[in-house]
Amino acid sequence: MPLAPVARAVWWAYLACRPRIRGNQGPRNVAPSTRPAPLLPSRFAHAAKRATPTDEEPLLLLSLRFVAPPSGPQLRERGGMASTAAPSPLPVVSLSARRNMSTAPGAAAFPQPPRLSRRCEPSTGDAPRSRLRAAASSSKADPVEDRAPVAPVPDAPVPAAPSPPMEPQPQVTTGTWKWRGYNIRYQHAGTSGPALVLIHGFGANSDHWRKNIPVLAKENRVYAIDLIGYGYSDKPNPREIEENFYTFETWGEQLNTFCAQVVMSEAFFICNSIGGLVGLQAAVMEPQKCKGIVLLDISLRMLHIKKQPWFGKPFIKSFQSLLRNTIVGKLFFNAVATPESVKNILCQCYHDTSAVTDELVQIILQPGLDPGAVDVFLEFICYSGGPLPEELLPLVKCPVLVAWGEKDPWEPVELGRAYASFDAVEDFVVLPDVGHCPQDEAPELVNPLVESFVKLHS
Repeated sequence: MPLAPVARAVWWAYLACRPRIRGNQGPRNVAPSTRPAPLLPSRFAHAAKRATPTDEEPLLLLSLRFVAPPSGPQLRERGGMASTAAPSPLPVVSLSARRNMSTAPGAAAFPQPPRLSRRCEPSTGDAPRSRLRAAASSSKADPVEDRAPVAPVPDAPVPAAPSPPMEPQPQVTTGTWKWRGYNIRYQHAGTSGPALVLIHGFGANSDHWRKNIPVLAKENRVYAIDLIGYGYSDKPNPREIEENFYTFETWGEQLNTFCAQVVMSEAFFICNSIGGLVGLQAAVMEPQKCKGIVLLDISLRMLHIKKQPWFGKPFIKSFQSLLRNTIVGKLFFNAVATPESVKNILCQCYHDTSAVTDELVQIILQPGLDPGAVDVFLEFICYSGGPLPEELLPLVKCPVLVAWGEKDPWEPVELGRAYASFDAVEDFVVLPDVGHCPQDEAPELVNPLVESFVKLHS
């Protein structure tokens, strides 16, 4: 049995199957016919429709999607008789024509298929049956048997559908407000909707809400304030002003005056850590200013004098006096106010330490290097009086949502659950795998929570 016809048959079978097995074209949107259809809700059914091959559209046609499938007569015989063969993804070449290819002088032993353009025309009757014309936009290609073998046409990439334009983020602006003669820095975004005031925790500032302000401002008027003594607000020396200046009563008054003069409307207070006590204190002092409070890992104030055993209280007062009145306090602050120390502290209170970036370290550290920051720092860590959360919550008239990081090492969630029993608390939400600052560590959890709470009470 001659081997040439067998070899040619194997070669053409290989060419016909090759688009199915090429491994260098990347993932394809063609599912095997044996794969069961996914069980999807009806509203997602349209997403399951893919360009799968059918009996009328073989897989090979998908690999030549830029070649129009031949229709009607495939080839015109020399005598003018049209072939009635069914449409095929490749031009049909008769057995006699393939024999002419193999016996023609200079023909390749295993001819390659022609490189086809978008439109393929059958040859005219006055040309040999083996000569196929590949139509191009400007010229005709040479006959197949006169050309050197070429590589198969790779799949042309299908241009992706243009993605819808991203919604622009609201612009965040920074302002300065005068309060009691001191400069208070705040940030603002959003032009309509309910007002939200974001209140940071100990040692932080309004930049700690950088992942929340633009998102919440899409449907709300958002303000983030630097409490006096923190961030880029003024830091008056506590020794040169009235006694017990840095207290929750002072910050509560600052917050209410800010709502009256800058926000100029009632507002929701969104608070983290000691900012939660500021928000509660302000709501107790002027209930008409606050529409609702979200407490994120509110400080339990475990160092409060009321929570210490009787035999430990004298030692606490002596230690506080040592920090405030000797060089020990400033040495302690200088040891803490370094990039390495700040990063180590943040890695303790963040469960996901990848969120502790160099940017975050600078956000916390930089304002702490301002003149007067050390005196404010020492004044607050020696502040063991004032209200407790459990003393303020019974006095609050507005709705309260408490959310707590499950992995908070400073304020354990087991102790925080006790706040769910207060009448003002509508819900207690545990944030899984989150530490003490969920608004920065997991904004994808906090932002929707805040938005839903605000919509519920607006």
